[in-house]
Amino acid sequence: MNTSDVQVQKRKYGIVGNSEGLNHAIDIALQVAKTDLSVLITGESGVGKEVIPRIIHDNSLRKNKKYFAVNCGSIPEGTIDSELFGHEKGAFTGAVGEREGYFGAANGGTLFLDEVGELPLATQARLLRVLETGEYIRVGSSDVRKTDVRIVAATNVNMANAIRDGRFREDLFYRLNTIPIKMPSLRERGDDVVLLFKKFAMDTAEKYNMPDPVELTEGAQQKLKKYSWPGNVRQLKNVTEQISILSTERTITPEILSDYIPDDPVSHDIVPVNVRNETHSFENEREFLYKVLFDLRKEVTDLKKMLHGRQTDCEPSTMVASPVSPEKSVSYFHPGVSYPVSSAGKTDDDFQTPEEYVEESVSLNDGERHMIVKALEKNKGKRRNAARELNISERTLYRKIKEYGLDKEDV
Repeated sequence: MNTSDVQVQKRKYGIVGNSEGLNHAIDIALQVAKTDLSVLITGESGVGKEVIPRIIHDNSLRKNKKYFAVNCGSIPEGTIDSELFGHEKGAFTGAVGEREGYFGAANGGTLFLDEVGELPLATQARLLRVLETGEYIRVGSSDVRKTDVRIVAATNVNMANAIRDGRFREDLFYRLNTIPIKMPSLRERGDDVVLLFKKFAMDTAEKYNMPDPVELTEGAQQKLKKYSWPGNVRQLKNVTEQISILSTERTITPEILSDYIPDDPVSHDIVPVNVRNETHSFENEREFLYKVLFDLRKEVTDLKKMLHGRQTDCEPSTMVASPVSPEKSVSYFHPGVSYPVSSAGKTDDDFQTPEEYVEESVSLNDGERHMIVKALEKNKGKRRNAARELNISERTLYRKIKEYGLDKEDV
C-alpha cells in the first residue's frame, strides 16, 4: 500500500479516518483507476461508498471526460430504461422528444450506478449487454448504438441472497464484480468514530458561528466507540449536529450522550426481546406473528403446491391421514401458543394444509398491510427505511402501498 498516495486522496476529498479497512479501500481504488475494469463497491448504507467512484474517475485516463452518478433505487421501474439508455420521440406517453440517456451522455467517461441491486431484471439484461459489447438500444428504437463507458457500481444489498432469490442476475454480478471494494462500517473503524465526531463538531460550530465546538470526555469517547451505529457515518453526523445545537454543555459526558444515542447497540433480531422473557406481551407476540406471516407468504404458497403434488402421487389406500389424538396439539410459530389439530378419519380432500390453517387464523393480506403501516409509522413515513426494515425493495413497497390504498391515507 502506498500510504502517501492514500493520505493525499484523504486530504483531497475530506476523508477522515485511519482504519485499515478504509485505507485498503482507497488503495484498491487507486490501483484500479488506471484500468477500465468494472468495480463493485459493497457496504452498508451511510458508509460513504460514493467517494470511491470519484477517486477512481479523477485518477483515471478518463478524468477529463464526463462523470455521472445515478441512483438506481430512486428511479421508477417504468422509466429507468429511458433514463439509462434513452428513448425516441413517441416511444411512450409523455415522450415528446428524444432523450440521450446516461450511457450516451457519459460516452468516454465514467458512470457510477449506485444501488445497482435495485435494478429490475429486464434492465439488468440490457446492462449486461452494454458491459459485454458496448452496445445498447434506446427505448422505442431498433438502432444499435455504441458507447465507451467505464462502470463503477455500488450496493448495500446482500448480493448472494439476491442471486439466490432470483432478484439479481448471477452473470451480471460477475461482470460488475471484476474488482470488488468493500467499505467498512463505522463500528469496524475503531477510533475513527472519535475523529469523525471532532470533524463534524468543528464543521457545525463554524457553520453556525458557535464560539467553541463540543468536546467529548474520555468516557463519552468510549461510549461512542461501543455503539453499533446502524446508520454509520450519516447517523454520526446527524447526532453530532444535534448535540452541537441542542446541548447547553460544551463538554459532553456519557450521561449527556445517552440523550442522543441508545445505551445498548441496536438489536437486529427478528424476535422482540420480551417475547423470549417469561412475562409475555400479547401486543408484541401479535407483531411477531405478523412479521412471520409477512416473510413466509410465498413459502406457504410453495408448501401448498408441494403438498398437492405429493397427494396426487399417493395410492387410494394411503390417502387417509394418520389418526391423531384429540388431546395432542401442534405448536405453530411461537412456543407459548399451541393450536389443536385433529386429523383422525380425514381424507386427502379434508386435510388442512398449512396455508389454509394460517388463512383461517389470520388474514395474510391484513397481516402484510399491518406490517407495512407499522414500518412506515416507525420510520416516520420514510419509505426507503421502511423497505429496508421489511427486507423488500423500495419498488415492492411502493407497489404494496398502492395495492392496499395506503397512498391515499395519512400513514
